[in-house]
Amino acid sequence: MDSTTQSAGEPAFYTVPEAARVLRVTPATLYRAIRDDAFPAVRIRTRYVIPASAVDRLAAQAAESGGCVDVAAIAAQRRTAREMARVGGGVSW
Repeated sequence: MDSTTQSAGEPAFYTVPEAARVLRVTPATLYRAIRDDAFPAVRIRTRYVIPASAVDRLAAQAAESGGCVDVAAIAAQRRTAREMARVGGGVSW
């Protein structure tokens, strides 16, 4: 299944409390990670939603590697790439 389609019954996005339940963390922990740019989220006005594909991708990475997936390291790489694109004049999403 690609990121543009969802099978019946599967959400495209989770609320923060729903994603926190799936990940077995508190919503406060997830909100902190989002604000620290250490977890992917979409901000819609004052609310955040979590792409279900991000949660699925993290689970798949952990299963494939057989080890710990460090979301903070992923976020740091993302921030570095954005900063390099900004300095280099490129566009980074």
